Amino acid sequence: MEPVYVCPRCGHRGAEAFSECPRCSIVVEKYLALRALGESAKLAQRRPPSEGAESERSEFSSGWATDMPGDGRLGGTVLRFGLLAVLVVWGVALVVPPVSSNAAGQSFIHLINLPFHEAGHIVFSPFGKFITTLGGTLGQLLVPMICGVALLWKSADPFGASICLWWFGENFVDIAPYINDARAGVLPLIGGNTGRTAPYGFHDWEYLLNETGLLRYDQQIATCTHALGLLLMVGAITWGAMILVRRFQNQRVQASA
Repeated sequence: MEPVYVCPRCGHRGAEAFSECPRCSIVVEKYLALRALGESAKLAQRRPPSEGAESERSEFSSGWATDMPGDGRLGGTVLRFGLLAVLVVWGVALVVPPVSSNAAGQSFIHLINLPFHEAGHIVFSPFGKFITTLGGTLGQLLVPMICGVALLWKSADPFGASICLWWFGENFVDIAPYINDARAGVLPLIGGNTGRTAPYGFHDWEYLLNETGLLRYDQQIATCTHALGLLLMVGAITWGAMILVRRFQNQRVQASA
């Protein structure tokens, strides 16, 4: 009995082998290869996530709030506790004085924030005068936020992210005196001017609040900004302390094992 050759697509039967179906014109070899590839893709979609991928997701979801078990040495944990203590003392020195005292603006960390503030004006300059002016504040807020997200997402370092959150909150405390000075115009600005002596638009928050009709609320807005910074800093210290306590407990368990 002679063999019968069947097209895998249209079912055409032939007495002789064919590489291209005379009815539907498919190239049989290519069609079979594509069909096998499609079936493999469907199987992959139905297959449950691999144990490794599931473990990786679990580690990240639990790692945002606590450090990973056994990560680091005891000495490193002690040093991190010391860093948190420094931030607590430093934070108190920044937030306890009244906003009008500009304690944050006279602190060393203000010199770190300032370049990012000025860079923000440049980065946002293509978006018009208002956004360019606001860009200084956005610049000094975005940098610690970006650093924190990178440490948490890319490096799986929640403690480092908590430090960046503290820095993010500190920037609100740093901004508050500048907002508070919108009408008074007595704080020194870059170049030696003050809000009173500089041309209109040179003092960021005088311009921003005046353009939005909120200038008379400058002190209230400054107080709220200061309070938000305080809450973020307290939250950051609490988060960092939780991580270190969990790390310390894990290290004690490993040391006794």
